[in-house]
Amino acid sequence: MYWEGLPSIDDWGCRLMPDVPFAHDAVSGASEVPRRDDSAVPPAHVAKELDRILASPHFQASERRQAFLRFIVDETLAGRAESLKGYTIALAVFRRDDSFDPQADPVVRLEARRLRRDLDSYYVDSGRDDPVRITIPKGSYVPHFEWHKMHVADTPSREPALELHDHSTTAAATRANWTTKFGIRRYALVAAALAAGVTAWIWLAARPPPSPMTPREPAVLVMPFEPLTPGENTRLFAIGMGQELTSNLFRFGGFRLYTSPPNALSAKGDKAPQPGRPLGASYVVRGSVQTSVEEVQVTTTVFNAENDEIVWMRTYARPFDPQSLMNVQRELASEIATVVGQSYGVVRNDIRADPPRNMESYLCVLRAQAYRSTFRRIDFDPAMQCLQQTVQRDPQYSDAWAMLGWLHLDAGRLGYSADGNRQTEYDKALEATSRAIALQPNSPLALKALAAAYHFTGRYADSDRISHLAIDLNPNDPDILAQFGWRLSIRGNFSEGVPMLKRAIERTLHPPAWYLHFIAVDLYLKGEYKQMLDVAETASLRDSGFSQLLIAMANTELGRRDATQTALNGMSQYKALADDPAGFLRRNGAADQVVDVLMTGLRKAQALVAS
Repeated sequence: MYWEGLPSIDDWGCRLMPDVPFAHDAVSGASEVPRRDDSAVPPAHVAKELDRILASPHFQASERRQAFLRFIVDETLAGRAESLKGYTIALAVFRRDDSFDPQADPVVRLEARRLRRDLDSYYVDSGRDDPVRITIPKGSYVPHFEWHKMHVADTPSREPALELHDHSTTAAATRANWTTKFGIRRYALVAAALAAGVTAWIWLAARPPPSPMTPREPAVLVMPFEPLTPGENTRLFAIGMGQELTSNLFRFGGFRLYTSPPNALSAKGDKAPQPGRPLGASYVVRGSVQTSVEEVQVTTTVFNAENDEIVWMRTYARPFDPQSLMNVQRELASEIATVVGQSYGVVRNDIRADPPRNMESYLCVLRAQAYRSTFRRIDFDPAMQCLQQTVQRDPQYSDAWAMLGWLHLDAGRLGYSADGNRQTEYDKALEATSRAIALQPNSPLALKALAAAYHFTGRYADSDRISHLAIDLNPNDPDILAQFGWRLSIRGNFSEGVPMLKRAIERTLHPPAWYLHFIAVDLYLKGEYKQMLDVAETASLRDSGFSQLLIAMANTELGRRDATQTALNGMSQYKALADDPAGFLRRNGAADQVVDVLMTGLRKAQALVAS
């Protein structure tokens, strides 16, 4: 059968590079070969890395923690690592006297924890391309020095790009070819397909080799798109569609991606691959292309490979214009990949309804994502317990650590913590998200979680920077746009935040309620109360807390007393919001003007009911 023995995309990353991983910088043209992990880092390189860290504006450590870092690095390079104890550091760095008692004064231990977090944040962002890494292992104050595996010491430094590469020059040249005769346009189509393949290959090279353990996540097999209309132009467009779709799907996490070569295409009219295939694919994506004088039609179908049921199918039609065919190809592939691969998309929604076997860790991540679409208290504890068990059972699973970090944030900001200590939960969130980034630096899910952690701890500039990195990594993921748009909006930046939320909703089959909330607030500020009510009521179909506040505000402005009373009664069921609404908003990072608007609306609603 044609799928037997097909290489996984992860496998291709290894087969293309049998001896060592290889990455190519499309901007500088520099190739990078990894250092041996067991080679010692010379002191001069360690000292250079220390200076680089301390000079970086993105290294967020306080002056005292910077002194802490310099002291322990200098002492280690001087051969005095054995003297790095809490007592000596307290005297040398924190100006304690001889009576210092580390049991009574935990300053060194607490500052060491914060310094580890500062280093993690630095290496996620501007330090991600540094050739040397300095870390402080838990349980010790002795720093560890190692080569960053994808660099040589002499490679010139440059701005971080999260393994993304700029193909704008190539794309512009290829688009220009479309303006020439048809014969040359053929080569442009081939170039487009090759460019998409190269893009995917670069991503492969950046990813770690596959784990020998049982796969955590479902496999998605992308079949070549079938040209249903005779002609070279249609055939090349179909090849390019498959390549471009694969490249776009690769940016989404949560499944293993497989593909097959064009010569493996089955005969026209064949059914989807039958269950029980050696590849073990859970989903199969098939497509076809038809062209006419006036338009090009692309039909895409997603099958559940366990039962051959059609999960999703759609036909897209676009004008057939040789001048813009490449843009059409790119646009359609992006749209299809978004619908299929996003957090609330085709594959994940079908998995929740009919979960695959032997994917306990992955299903736990899905459970946590499902909880975060509603934030219902009843769903929180099972999701948290499941994630804690998952990271114990599967400590190398980056997605589980990222979701665990998010749930610790919710425990703090929503009052779900057992001991009520919000700061402890935030510390755990930063620790978990940093662990996720360390395991998979290019993971959009981990970056989204880290950006959220920075937001809820008040590090807004860092949150915005990481959000932009996540968008650069996968501009087709609407959840990234929604997360960033929500954070911008709650901080009062509706002009940038609301358009992001609207774009996220347009690209999502089943958007969570929180995608809609600040669109409703924006409508309230504009005095469009009927539209606000429609949006808030749509959101309330998926939750009942914040949506009920918005419904009460809209009905108040429309003079509907009974409906306002009903909404306020619904809001009262959510203790964290009802007991201290202003505090609830500020814990979520709301700017003063946003708090004032919502509290004024709430008071007007309460006054209407009381009248």
